[in-house]
Amino acid sequence: MRADEIREMGKDDIATRIRELEEERFRLQFRSATEPLEDPLRLRVIRRDIARLKTVLREGGGTEPATPAAAKTVKAKTAKATKAKAKRGTNG
Repeated sequence: MRADEIREMGKDDIATRIRELEEERFRLQFRSATEPLEDPLRLRVIRRDIARLKTVLREGGGTEPATPAAAKTVKAKTAKATKAKAKRGTNG
């Protein structure tokens, strides 16, 4: 699947395709633990397609909300940077 093909899809279609591929990847991984696969490279192709889909989804604004922990980390880093700038400004 090519990135330009993915960009033509809607966000709901991309999310549906990601779920389908993740399910297929799970089944293949499970089966590969018990028996040899006919096409072992299919796992790699699926993994890369999922990554490509998620990347395009995020480029388009994404529908995944930021986690509260990540927001706190950003705020903490911003506060530290502000304090450091203020400290440098007063010391001259």
